[in-house]
Amino acid sequence: MVENNMKIVLLGYGKMGKLIEKTALARGHEILDCVRSDRKNSERICEADVCIDFSQADAVMGHLEECARNGKNLVIGTTGWEGRLREAQEWAQRFRIGVLYAPNFSLGVHLFLKILEFGAQVIDRFSEYDVAGIELHHAKKKDAPSGTALEICRRIEKAMNRIGKLDMTAVRLGSIPGTHQVLFDSPYDTISIRHEARNREGFAKGAVDAAEWLIGKQGFYTLDDLIQGICHEI
Repeated sequence: MVENNMKIVLLGYGKMGKLIEKTALARGHEILDCVRSDRKNSERICEADVCIDFSQADAVMGHLEECARNGKNLVIGTTGWEGRLREAQEWAQRFRIGVLYAPNFSLGVHLFLKILEFGAQVIDRFSEYDVAGIELHHAKKKDAPSGTALEICRRIEKAMNRIGKLDMTAVRLGSIPGTHQVLFDSPYDTISIRHEARNREGFAKGAVDAAEWLIGKQGFYTLDDLIQGICHEI
């Protein structure tokens, strides 16, 4: 992690943006600007060490372009724009900036995905088990299924050769921060693997961790790269 304080521009200032601001300030970083939904970009991007995007899906590429043209690295936690990932990778390569995208910045979710990958590879050998998933988020979350749910599907579909497309049910209800559950069901029993977030603070911590780790880097990264980088430093 960085030893010096960072200057950060927050692109998106909803609940997550406010939590990221609180977390970053507690670590001694400086928030130069907070871009709300009524503004496209910040005039202070040119002064930033890094930008963090938790905005809306239709705003991500515009934010990325602005950061790229100013030579600023960008952490993206916004979901629902994954169809343009390749384009984002090309922008990072062309302008030689660092971009880290993750649909979920929780360390626990990362561990959950690793457990799922291993479990799916083992269970793939036992044809009596079917697999399905359920994900729950608060009622105001716009994308369904979520980016994390899509990543769960991608990893399990890759690990289990005998299945086609994983069935993932999305529920939007109340104030649930985020719950993801995968069920492996046979005529004899059910195996359930579940991750349940207690609050959003863990996501904010992960986003600031990512911003610190991304300083001085070029290329397109994921949360896997962040975790591997931290483990390599230990």
